[in-house]
Amino acid sequence: MKLKDTSAQNSFDYAYLTKRMYKYIKPYMFRIVLGFLIALPVGALDGVIAYALKPYMDEVLIKKNMLLAYVIPFGIVAFAALQGVLRYLNDYLTNWTGQKVTNDVKLGLFKKLVQMDAKFYDDNSSGIILTRYLSDPETASKGILDNLKALMSSGIGAFALIGVMLYNSWALALVGVIVLVIAFLPAAIIRKRIKSASNKNMKIGGNIMTDFNETTQGNKIVSAYNLADYQYGKFHKEIIDAFNVNMSLVKRVAWMSPIMYTIASVGIATVMAFGTYLVLSGHMTSGSLLSFVTSLLLLYKPVKTLGNTLTSLQNIFVSLCRTLELFDIDSEIQEKENAIEFEGVKNGVSLENVCFEYVKDTPVLKNINLQAGVGETVAIVGNSGGGKTTIANLIPRFYDVKSGAIKIDDVDIRDIKLDSLRKNISVVFQDNFLFTGTIKENLLMGNFNATDEDLERVVKAAHLDEFLNEMQDGINTEIGERGTTLSGGQRQRVAIARAMLKDSPIVILDEATSALDNKSEAIVQKALDNLMQNKTVFVIAHRLSTIKNADKIAVINEGELVELGTHDELLQNENGFYKRLYEMQFAKGTVSVGV
Repeated sequence: MKLKDTSAQNSFDYAYLTKRMYKYIKPYMFRIVLGFLIALPVGALDGVIAYALKPYMDEVLIKKNMLLAYVIPFGIVAFAALQGVLRYLNDYLTNWTGQKVTNDVKLGLFKKLVQMDAKFYDDNSSGIILTRYLSDPETASKGILDNLKALMSSGIGAFALIGVMLYNSWALALVGVIVLVIAFLPAAIIRKRIKSASNKNMKIGGNIMTDFNETTQGNKIVSAYNLADYQYGKFHKEIIDAFNVNMSLVKRVAWMSPIMYTIASVGIATVMAFGTYLVLSGHMTSGSLLSFVTSLLLLYKPVKTLGNTLTSLQNIFVSLCRTLELFDIDSEIQEKENAIEFEGVKNGVSLENVCFEYVKDTPVLKNINLQAGVGETVAIVGNSGGGKTTIANLIPRFYDVKSGAIKIDDVDIRDIKLDSLRKNISVVFQDNFLFTGTIKENLLMGNFNATDEDLERVVKAAHLDEFLNEMQDGINTEIGERGTTLSGGQRQRVAIARAMLKDSPIVILDEATSALDNKSEAIVQKALDNLMQNKTVFVIAHRLSTIKNADKIAVINEGELVELGTHDELLQNENGFYKRLYEMQFAKGTVSVGV
């Protein structure tokens, strides 16, 4: 699934959103309910203050009751102080629960993310993934409780204020409520526009994040090819697009505020005119009118900013829906319910009529049949784009075959538990990824239970000691993001040592030395020779001497297995693909086959 094509179609199905979020809200339900309960008096106290103006006007200013002249002001201060304390407690509880829910959602999403298949990462840029898996949950989980609390507090306040209005004059209250309902109507028509703009903003935000990632990760290419202006131009376009989307939304939503201001003003003017008539005709006291107008002003205050409030809330619902959609995305690499545990390799690995395609109706592999017995080394060579690396990706189930089967000891790998399968396979890539941290931490990723003796063994076997001895912190040296402080050969040796520590019976070497110079390649090759001992090995585009000594050499051309045999056997075929490739590379003085 391409994340940028999101629809967030259930954004305004509030029952659906509540049901889906309940599992994350449930552990903190006590604090959430407590926060909402505290929100009740926070809103209701607005009505108390408005009500207090009636006796103050009628009893103090008109009837000169001096006792109430002191009691009412101090009472208002006391109520306001209580309201402030309750508001603080409410804000603390809301933020606490909001952060907890956000963290749980992020953890759940990250757990899903690390289980996604390679195709998911092929289809989606890093920017859109970061935006969807970090920004949306932050917006949704944290904001929704805060806004719901605010709405609840405002709602309770509204009921309290309406109660005060009804107490003072039911006729005036009817006018005020009718105006209030009319003021809410425009908000109903903006939801789709908000949803559309939010989805567009999400897509643009992902592109902006991608621009940042590509510029930082590819900084040397940007400098080498003078791409600074080009990258700036792309980023500038995304910023302008984001601006246009936001302004389009503002243009369509901002009109709500002046309309609501106007409607509210009409309501206030009508109430004042009608209220003045009621006071002058003796149907209402001056205090009642003052209390009523104050209640109405407090009631209309949030209504005037309703456009911004609803825009914010609807954005949250769209982000929440997009977040929940992420939980519905499953990896295409699925484990069967009755999948088996697998320990060791007794007979070997076989590819049986394997067909595969990345893009529908564009075959990459066509009916590949290939066997590697226990302890055998099979070299896979051929021209670029022929499908060699695809074979390396299929054996650990980074992708699934379209048809045919890959078997270990005559068991289809799709019948084996994923953890169990990958536990038995070590892969060394051309450009191995090292994680931020120390060399030791990266090595232990091969086997977290390894002892110091195990580490010392693989350090020597991978020839890491040749450069570790020159580092002040040795194996505890920090290597930076992606291992940027190490040379290419050093990174490869760390990756090889990591694979050694894993000690899997199946080893896949995917062009592990093709990016190295001759000196580095010679050192890395020694490490690879140690890694390959007594293993079932698939070698992609490996060094010439290793290919010559391989038990089998499979020649792949345009997705088909065109030749299979030993080095000497294949050279006997005068018109063979391997012989031509060998002679062409030998003539160039190269030391590897199958670029």
